[in-house]
Amino acid sequence: MTEPKTYTLDVPGAVLHYDVRSNESSTEPVLLLIASPMGSDGFVTLAGHFTDRTVVTYDPRAAGRSHRTDGALETTPDEHADDLHRLISALDAGPVDIFASSGGAVNALALVAKHPEQVRVLVAHEPPATQELPDREPALAAATDIHETYQHRGFGPAMAKFIALVSHEGPVPAGFADQPAPDPASFGCRPRTTGPAATRSSVRTWFRAATTSTISTRSDRRRPASSSASERNRARCCRAARPWPWPNGSGRPLSPSRAATTDSSAANTAGPAIRTPSPPPCAKS
Repeated sequence: MTEPKTYTLDVPGAVLHYDVRSNESSTEPVLLLIASPMGSDGFVTLAGHFTDRTVVTYDPRAAGRSHRTDGALETTPDEHADDLHRLISALDAGPVDIFASSGGAVNALALVAKHPEQVRVLVAHEPPATQELPDREPALAAATDIHETYQHRGFGPAMAKFIALVSHEGPVPAGFADQPAPDPASFGCRPRTTGPAATRSSVRTWFRAATTSTISTRSDRRRPASSSASERNRARCCRAARPWPWPNGSGRPLSPSRAATTDSSAANTAGPAIRTPSPPPCAKS
């Protein structure tokens, strides 16, 4: 595997930045590592563990190096899915394997629903598709409370509530959103901050997605991971991947993984996309 090379991709309303770690001798499918709002810098360590294939990471629109050009303040999972569709088309490497975490898992599921021919295997790790959960009502209430906290009190207080929610083990109990708010300082967050516009857009989008996202892929393409396998995968990812970049640089424990695996073996028929500069094909010819 080579050192990452950075490329840009013009898509409707944004310019995306993505990194390619090439392995031109490999016959394995390209591996795409994605999250949201976290960008490619969160996958540096994990990407290094897959030396047997080409690995691609990217910054979602309005996050990291990728910027919107249309002035919009919110991004939907469908927009992210279209960005991924265009990115995979630009790679020109056939169906890819995807490991997608958090908001990236929601975006990847939206991608598979529309372009199953572009994805061979999808591992959707902890998608915040709250509408799909058996404890959806208290979970939705907690997510809505986080969004409202962000709108009225800023990033720090909202992030503290978010960390408390994702650190909770088991189903979210009734009244979870009504419990005393955690101290932002205990998580290294400022009592109140709004941050740069790009960060506000990304975080606002994530909090809104947590309250509205649904998994719309067909049931024959979605298989829930077993709890034991899920826990093993969670532990492996926690060891290999860099922790979420909280303001104090520390990681927080994850909730039990609610993952899904999606398979698609159809040929890639997606059309070309505009890219600058033009990278070489990622797969061995």
